[in-house]
Amino acid sequence: MSAAKESRKESRKASLRKHAAEETIPGVEEARAAFAPALSAHLARPRAVLSALSAEPPQLLHLEGGEMAERMALALWWAALFNCDSDGEQPCLACPSCLRIGAGIHPDVILLDGRKESIKIADVRALRPVLGEKPRLGRRRVIVLAEAQSLGTEAANSLLKVLEDPCPDTGFIFTAPQRERLLPTLVSRGWVVTLPWPAADRALPAELLPWEEALAGFAREGRGWFDRTAERSAVDTPLARQIALLVEKAVAARLAGRKGGALSGVLRSLSDAELLALDETAAGSQDALQAQVNPLLVLDTLAVRLYSMLHPGQ
Repeated sequence: MSAAKESRKESRKASLRKHAAEETIPGVEEARAAFAPALSAHLARPRAVLSALSAEPPQLLHLEGGEMAERMALALWWAALFNCDSDGEQPCLACPSCLRIGAGIHPDVILLDGRKESIKIADVRALRPVLGEKPRLGRRRVIVLAEAQSLGTEAANSLLKVLEDPCPDTGFIFTAPQRERLLPTLVSRGWVVTLPWPAADRALPAELLPWEEALAGFAREGRGWFDRTAERSAVDTPLARQIALLVEKAVAARLAGRKGGALSGVLRSLSDAELLALDETAAGSQDALQAQVNPLLVLDTLAVRLYSMLHPGQ
């Protein structure tokens, strides 16, 4: 590259920095709230692992386990490690760069968000022009795939091709409940950091309690479930994943002899073999959701399977 061209690029980057400095910076409390779930004491070890990895960062990093909010916050914390304006070993979470990352407006932190809907092949293809450029403002571009289990098959294969041509100034970080929910070829290309798993006896989020009661009621009496799922926009893919996971947790509680919630109580009449079969059905529901099968169809099939196991011959 000629000296003149390199000079123009540096001048453009300096201009971007000046423009960024003149922007309205998000408030500290507003932006730092995005990092808050990553700062709890029980995540000290994962943070230490990430700090060590930042010296020679892998092209692809997987965050599994924990809560969805913790995985997302830790992914942003990872991005801040490279782009914080301070010289400390940890991101300060108060400088303009950190605040922009927390507020989701940093030009070098790109989010493909699978928390609400699937990540499509068009989203992955849109990355290609960006990967050929230097980071616009920071030292390293970080591409976050939140809840990467929502990658469609075509999108995942397209991403594999992207990863075949590594860019030294760009890294990817995937968040997912379990690495098994991702293509094995994607997992094998990255470094996995596991967050502490949520306590098995933890109370369900308030928004899931009505769904547990409805599923338990349908399992007992065969009524009410379809009225609930027939409501317009009642279920999207993320919620369906949570409900399928709810079944898996109920099975785990029953097998471990724990009291559990309403659904776990309904499963008392099932044998261990039947419980394992139900767990496989719930895991199959997760796979179907990843393959972008209609979430209502997936949940209705799961509910019918549960009812048939409790009422054989009906």
